[in-house]
Amino acid sequence: MNIRPLVIASLVAAAAYADLLAQRPAATVPDITGSWERYRPAPGPAGAARAPDPNLPPPPAAPALKPGYVDDWRGRVQAARDADATGQPLATNYTDCLPDGMPSMMGAMFPMEILQSRGQVTIIEEAFTQVRRILLNRPQKALDDVEPAFYGYSVGRWEGDTLVVDTIGIKETVRFQNAPHSKDMRIKERIHLVSPGVLWDEITIEDPVTLEKPWVVTYAYRKMPDYTLLEYICEDNREYADAQGKQKLRVGQDK
Repeated sequence: MNIRPLVIASLVAAAAYADLLAQRPAATVPDITGSWERYRPAPGPAGAARAPDPNLPPPPAAPALKPGYVDDWRGRVQAARDADATGQPLATNYTDCLPDGMPSMMGAMFPMEILQSRGQVTIIEEAFTQVRRILLNRPQKALDDVEPAFYGYSVGRWEGDTLVVDTIGIKETVRFQNAPHSKDMRIKERIHLVSPGVLWDEITIEDPVTLEKPWVVTYAYRKMPDYTLLEYICEDNREYADAQGKQKLRVGQDK
């Protein structure tokens, strides 16, 4: 009896089973599937001291930009503030119905949904129906092999109860808090529960071209057990940018 085919079949089956086990979530992996909203402190009396909240991360620092980029960033921030103060805000990507992209979408201006499945974690933000996919247990691609996009290319893995994510390939036109970045920008995330029903995303932005040191921003989210994301379509948008870059609104016959 020729047992070689049986041996080969057994080895193939064992390899397939090992691959299945590698993709299956470990016992320590938490279930973060569901709807989440940005966690913010509850409003209190004006001027009253606020008790420390362990569910809230520290406020983010400003980006440590290299000298050649500081003036550009400060100018953009101040121009936006000045325009807002006059009631004539500057046009943004929203004016053109464009999404936030990464990492701005993780600021959860609107609620977002997280879906865990075998081999992937999918994050959907209600605003502009933004979708990003975190591919699990895969090697990161070379930067030159990634087509620049709003959300880039994300790979991740579970380290105990923490989802560790690496993202590259963000379009240079996609800005976070008006800060410039190069094609070499890399976004690292550590997503984990800090208490039942409260999730943190610790975001570290690295860019050897524009940043003197990594820029760390942490967002907190609160679980929304009974919330289902609504449809958000930027349809028949009446906003536009004028010749001075101001946001305008079409009314009446100009709609």
